[in-house]
Amino acid sequence: MNNVVLMGRLTRDPMVSYSQGDTSIAVARYTLAVDRRFKKDGGPEADFISCVTFGKSAEFAEKYLRQGMKICVSGRIQTGSYTNKEGNKVFTTDVVVENHEFAESKASSDAYQASQPASDRPAPSAASGEGFMNIPEGVTEELPF
Repeated sequence: MNNVVLMGRLTRDPMVSYSQGDTSIAVARYTLAVDRRFKKDGGPEADFISCVTFGKSAEFAEKYLRQGMKICVSGRIQTGSYTNKEGNKVFTTDVVVENHEFAESKASSDAYQASQPASDRPAPSAASGEGFMNIPEGVTEELPF
């Protein structure tokens, strides 16, 4: 069985591209910083895990996921390899995300982001009365949650 569940924070906004061909499919790539449960002195405190998702899930990531947000993903591990320009074989490991969900309230996410350097991250939208994210006007498609 190949099943993985991760919870972590996005290291940056998802990078989204669209496939070419008769039917264009969205492809979103992002990296999750997942805290390690047990830390060795001087060792890393988190693992940085590459994730990829496709279709409606990728479109959702493009619209709603931002750097610093804590999310929970489920999917499967996929490995591969290719030969780079220098002729070296490069091995890859990605989590193919089948589902991703928000893992904290909007208020908690805003507090976390406020404690981080104010680089070029997007301005947060106003939360509704109970800590839920406001859905932007004009969204008519079904949300995946």
